[in-house]
Amino acid sequence: MLWLPAALGLGIAIYFELPVEPPLWLGLACGFGGVVQVLLTPAGGYARALAIGLVAASFGFGLATWRTANLAAPTLTRPLFSINVEGRIADIQRLPESQRVVLETVRLKGNGAPRLEMTPERVRISLGKSAPPLTVGDRLLVLANISPPAGPAAPGAFDFQRVAWYQQIGAVGYALAPAAVVEHGKPNGIVRAIDGLRADITARILKALPNPEGGVAAALLTGEQTAVTKEVTQQMRDSGLAHILSISGLHIVFVVALVMGFFRYGIALIPPLALRVDAKKIAAVIALLVALFYTALAGAPVPAQRSCAMAAFALLAILLDRAALSLRLVAWSAVVVLVAAPDALVGASFQMSFAAVIALIAAWEMGSGWRRRLHERAELSKHRLLWRVTTAIGASLATSLIASIATGAFAAYHFNRISLLGIVANMLGVPLTGFWIMPFGLLAMLLMPFGLEKVALVPMGWGVTALDAIAAYVASWPQTATLVPSLPGASLWLLTIGGLWLCFWRRKWRFAGLPVAIAGLLLSHGPPPDLLMSEDGRVLGLRDEGGTIHVASTRTDRFVADAWARRSGQEGAGKWTVSADQQAAGIGCNTGLCSWRKGPWKVAMVSDERRLAEACARADIVLSTVDAKGLCRGPRLVLDRRDAWREGAQALWLDERGLRRETGNGWRGDRPWVPNSAARQAMPVKPPGA
Repeated sequence: MLWLPAALGLGIAIYFELPVEPPLWLGLACGFGGVVQVLLTPAGGYARALAIGLVAASFGFGLATWRTANLAAPTLTRPLFSINVEGRIADIQRLPESQRVVLETVRLKGNGAPRLEMTPERVRISLGKSAPPLTVGDRLLVLANISPPAGPAAPGAFDFQRVAWYQQIGAVGYALAPAAVVEHGKPNGIVRAIDGLRADITARILKALPNPEGGVAAALLTGEQTAVTKEVTQQMRDSGLAHILSISGLHIVFVVALVMGFFRYGIALIPPLALRVDAKKIAAVIALLVALFYTALAGAPVPAQRSCAMAAFALLAILLDRAALSLRLVAWSAVVVLVAAPDALVGASFQMSFAAVIALIAAWEMGSGWRRRLHERAELSKHRLLWRVTTAIGASLATSLIASIATGAFAAYHFNRISLLGIVANMLGVPLTGFWIMPFGLLAMLLMPFGLEKVALVPMGWGVTALDAIAAYVASWPQTATLVPSLPGASLWLLTIGGLWLCFWRRKWRFAGLPVAIAGLLLSHGPPPDLLMSEDGRVLGLRDEGGTIHVASTRTDRFVADAWARRSGQEGAGKWTVSADQQAAGIGCNTGLCSWRKGPWKVAMVSDERRLAEACARADIVLSTVDAKGLCRGPRLVLDRRDAWREGAQALWLDERGLRRETGNGWRGDRPWVPNSAARQAMPVKPPGA
């Protein structure tokens, strides 16, 4: 059973690795072949197991293919400025610095608005903090700039266009003026009631606790992050504690454990009742209801939904007298998630959350003998209470360490960051959150109907103050987080295979997975590109002799520049500057033209069309943010913004042997989420609302 979701995920992963979009019938055909093999092979053998694995992989492959085709929706083809966007709020994301809403049943009004059949199914807009009180279901009107979802900042970088495809988001943008609610949702709807309750609870928390404690407390209890100060947010990120601010698996586990413990041991304190009812099962039912309510109160973000589903499986196992913490339970949870959304497999959230859970349960099972001996020693000791407290603290620290190591490898792959000192922050901050902050937070929620929440919120604030102090202290250490260059795709395969091998098997050969996972971390992409062009053709970059990435164009896009820098393992990319000697040698930037050399290559980067002729006359390679085709015939290679619009981000490697070029769209292949691809053109798009 443990390898069933692995086989299912293998089929999904193969689908996303393909350079071309496969036909819908391919997964069905492979699955049919697997079923035939299952029927023809004897039960209990390796051949039967492989056949079942083939069926599962084929099902995952076919499911991913079908979901991609089923979610086809119109996408904006060009930016639109100062346009009125009207739509119903489908989702609200409350962030420390702004609010983001996803609008559906969209109408675009203004100059340049596309035809109705080409209007995006969904539009995501950043509103800022000045937005009026909003709830899911409200119909919103906002003046905004919107554009198509952005592609990868560099070949192989994070692909937001793929994410947007599966969320049917056809445009993204930002508000130019305060939004207006033109029609409220159903006044008695459950969603509106929960949104109103969230707003009321948040207001009570902020009234009882001043900032920054109140903002963090609200984020932990209601998911409302708009009151978290910018300083606290940055310190949490730098220290590796940012995950505590976003309600996910950690918070669901805390709530379920607290509710289970409170009701189970509360019933045990009443002997007549404890003898007549199953306290454990009653506590499990109540904990499940509370977990569902907590998830809804937090706005049901995707990580919380996944964690709530896993908690529901665990509580259901208790009701059925099965082991609540087992890898089989995690396997079934993974199957449910992958069947519901196969594209979740390639997301960092799925990989990191399941890596942490699998590693923790595998370590728990591996250490069963050691824990039994420790328990026996504690029972025989004169200082039994001290032993129990020490054991609980040690288990909490070990849990934080194991989860940090398991997720750290995937964080290195997705975010180019290894937070070595962040492990220390988590070993201090997570137990503090679980043993002090969340218990008082839960108590505050119970006391709110009586107006006594301040009794619990004040001590909760003490814990939050200590948590903020831990984050600030760790964030102040030098090299809190280490940036690493981008890892190749093979690293993710090795990390996954090695990790699953290590955790799933119980015999000694399980440790063969450890060097496989380590090898995944040691692989290298090779040197970063020497020259870069953004996917909109407006930002140019270069890597100097020291290996540092710089922006070498008039326009600077912070997101693109930071993405280039992270992929090279550096913190941020600034404007390119040169020494006086380099300027004398003809290297550097001057009013829209940057000149650079590497070995035999002379490079010109043009941001002003008036300097184009000069650049073309003396350079071997010309990168231009203005149109240059047909006007620049001398250089060996000319890339302008039209190339970027057509092919995506550009990356060039130069050496004495020649020139190597990669493009963002070429890296991704002929897939539906890639603009201008054949697969996109062949994909039937459903009109909005269909």
